[in-house]
Amino acid sequence: MTRQYARIVDGWIEFIGLDSTAYGTHTMRRTKATLIYRRTKILRAVQLLLGHTRLESTVCYLGIEVDDALEIAEQTEV
Repeated sequence: MTRQYARIVDGWIEFIGLDSTAYGTHTMRRTKATLIYRRTKILRAVQLLLGHTRLESTVCYLGIEVDDALEIAEQTEV
């Protein structure tokens, strides 16, 4: 199933005239997560969507700078 999905994505990429070696299913997954994070700034939501068990993994995956993560933490009330 995963390979079939990858072939479909490759076809879409080539259809719109982009280099299919530069894009893939993982690229799309990461892009979606990044867009959700940028829009909401809710790391926990992105963590759950990605299925990460550790928030640190999500921060690393998204490439969030430490300063950004600290700013978000300061803005979050408990």
